[in-house]
This record gives sequence, structure tokens and C-alpha cells, in this order.
Amino acid sequence: MSDNVWRKCGSCKKDILYNGIYQRCSVSSCHKLAFCSVDCWDHHVPVMNHKSAWAEEENAPPKDGERIQGMAKKIMISGAPSNAKSIEAQEILIVASKLKDYVKNKHGLNTSGDVMEKLSAIVRVIADQACDHAKSQGRKTLMDRDFQ
Repeated sequence: MSDNVWRKCGSCKKDILYNGIYQRCSVSSCHKLAFCSVDCWDHHVPVMNHKSAWAEEENAPPKDGERIQGMAKKIMISGAPSNAKSIEAQEILIVASKLKDYVKNKHGLNTSGDVMEKLSAIVRVIADQACDHAKSQGRKTLMDRDFQ
């Protein structure tokens, strides 16, 4: 290892130099790992099974008392929620066990896991339309009659 190398990338094993920029995982159990790029960080996410993580850009420590320039910043990628609306849009609104039981008992079919996402999207569209109807009627309560 060269005198200018601080660490090796946790994914591709490339050199990360002193005072160089590297990516660190936001998950505390992964703080010991350093990645040379966001792509390398992204490769470790499915392996480590992180549900909500992002890459944090950091500066490697200085070599022998040199001074670091710049500030660390977060880089949000790979499904990390950027705001509350993105979380709501991805949340499953259907009770999977109830739907699977219904479909199995009534129709004798198994239900794929992808069905819950699709039905949740459909429910969101219908609920949004019903909410718009309730608001147009001057109400702050969603009622059964708002669903048409």
C-alpha cells in the first residue's frame, strides 16, 4: 500500500487517498466501511439488506497533520426517501394476509406479492379522487358517498 493511501474501497478495493473524498454508509453498522464512489456504495446496499440508507460524502483524514478542506454532505440515492410524499407513495395500503385469504377462499388462486403494490396504487388514485370530491363539497371529512 502506498504512503498516500488511507484505505481500500469496501467494494472494488481501489485506493482511497489521504485528504481524498470517499463515500460512507449512513447505517451505523457500516460506518467502518469506506467506498471510493457512490456506485461502489450502491453495490453494497442489497448485500447488507439496508431498507433506508444513503451515501454520505466524507473527506479522508489528512496525512500527518495536514488540514482537510471542504465539508461532508449527504447524497441521497437508491430508494432512500427524500421526503414524506415519496414514503406515502411507496407504502402498501392493502392488508396482504386478508387479500390472499379472500382470493384463495373465493377463487382458489394464490396471490403474488406484486399485487399489493398495484392495488395500493389503485386505492391511492380512488382515495385521491374521493378526497377531491369531499373538498369540493366544503367538507373536511371523507365519507362513503365521496367514492363514485
